[in-house]
Amino acid sequence: MKPILKLYRGYANDQELIVMGHVFKPTSKEDYDFQKKNFKNATSVIKMFRIKTQANADVYLEHNGEKIHTKTLDDGYFKFCIPLTEKSDFGWINYSVSIFYNNEEIQETASFIKPHKGDYGFISDIDDTFLVSHTRNPLKKLYILLFKNVYDRKVFEDVAEHYHALSNAGKKDKTEKNAFFYVSSSEWNLYRFITQFAEINQLPKAVLLLKDIKTSLTDLFITGRGDHNHKFEKIKHILEFYPNLQYTLLGDDSQHDPYLYENICKIFPVNVKAVYIRQTGSSKKKKAVLALKNLESLNVKVCYFKKSSEAIAHSKSIGLIS
Repeated sequence: MKPILKLYRGYANDQELIVMGHVFKPTSKEDYDFQKKNFKNATSVIKMFRIKTQANADVYLEHNGEKIHTKTLDDGYFKFCIPLTEKSDFGWINYSVSIFYNNEEIQETASFIKPHKGDYGFISDIDDTFLVSHTRNPLKKLYILLFKNVYDRKVFEDVAEHYHALSNAGKKDKTEKNAFFYVSSSEWNLYRFITQFAEINQLPKAVLLLKDIKTSLTDLFITGRGDHNHKFEKIKHILEFYPNLQYTLLGDDSQHDPYLYENICKIFPVNVKAVYIRQTGSSKKKKAVLALKNLESLNVKVCYFKKSSEAIAHSKSIGLIS
C-alpha cells in the first residue's frame, strides 16, 4: 500500500503561484465511488471522513525546471506559495507535485488559473447557492449527503446557464473564461464530490477554497456548519490577491452570506460590481434585505432572487452579460 497524494486547483497572479493538496496515509480502502446507491453511498461518504492524513511528509513541486521541496502540516495539508519571476500564460495551466515512497516517485498533476488582467472574478458559495443542500434543515442535509450520490444530487434550475454566461462575460474569445472561485464552509473531504458534481452539471471550472480537512466520524454530522470566518478570510484573500478584477459575489440566505458579502464590500469599495443572494425559504429575510439595501448605498448592484431566471434577467439589465 502506498500513501495517497491529492492535489487541488491552484491560482496565480504576476508575482505568486499558490498550489495545495493533502498527503494521506496508505490505505486499502477504495476511493469514494460517486455512483454507489443508498447505504453503499453512505459507507463511501463515511470513509471520506475517516481518512488518515500524513504529517510532515516530504512533497516536491516541479516548477520552472526545478523541484521545490516542502513538508505537510500536522493535518497532512501542504501549500506552496512560490514567487514568480518569469512571465506565464493566462488561463488554466498544469502543475505537477510528487512524493516518494520506498524510493518510488508518486506524481500527480492538477491545474492552476492565472486570470487575464481586467477580467471579471466570480466568487460563489456552494450549498444552497447552486447545489440543493437544505442547509436550513441539518437532518435533511445529512440524509441527502449520505444517501444521495453525485448523480442524484440536484442543481437549481437555470443556475448552470447563469454561471456559464458569467464565465464568458466580456469575452470576445469564447475559449477564454473568467476566473471562478467556489468558497464554502464544507471541508476538503468533499473536494472530489464538488468538482465532479460541477462537471456533471456543466458548471464552470473553478478554484475551490474549503475548510480544514476532518478525520473523525463525528465531524461528518456538523459538516458545513460552525464558524463562517473561514469564508470571509478566503474571500478577502482572493480580492487582495487579484486587486484588478471586478467581482460578483453569489450566495444564499440560508446562513451568513448576505452579511459576509456586506462586510467584504465595505472593505473593498471599488472591487465588487454585484451581489446575488438566493432566497431559500418561503419569504425574504428582513435582515438580508437590510444588508442588501446597505450594499446598494455603496453602489453595488444587488439581486435577491428565488429563481435563477430572475438572476439572469438582472445580470442582463446591468450589462454584466449579454
